Amino acid sequence: MAEGMFRHLTVVHGVEDRFDTASAGTVCYQTGSFPDPRAVRAAGRYGIDISDKRAQCIHDLDMNGFDRVFVMDHENHRDVLETLDGRNGPGVHLMTEFAADGAGHEIQDPYYGSEEGFDSTLARLAGCAAGILVRLQEEYGIVLPAAGVRCRNETIQSYGHGFGR
Repeated sequence: MAEGMFRHLTVVHGVEDRFDTASAGTVCYQTGSFPDPRAVRAAGRYGIDISDKRAQCIHDLDMNGFDRVFVMDHENHRDVLETLDGRNGPGVHLMTEFAADGAGHEIQDPYYGSEEGFDSTLARLAGCAAGILVRLQEEYGIVLPAAGVRCRNETIQSYGHGFGR
């Protein structure tokens, strides 16, 4: 859901060619699984299609290929740092660090809850993704392509504990 929301916002703002994104879980037993139908429906209400996504494991990605890693909660943060094992790698951030409200708070996994939990999680992710995009636009001077300004490509990685997010 986080990757879908971020990609959606880059399209809306006309900067989709500036970012490479991927998402993966720190719990890997669901590798290859389809998204939870509740997540697909919640994303669909925003006009986002995540139905073709498949779960992948953090261990299957080259962590050095990313500039930033965004996580949902403190447990994910620890897991990603353990995966990096002290290597010089991407910056690891809670997604909520970039939200207008709720900085430092965790985003709860809606998997064991109701359909409404997926809607509220996606609404929080929308605020976080918007904040991340604004920050990256400021840091790298990204403007809409019509202005004719190019910047270096930034790579974004979003990790979630389970596949529900």
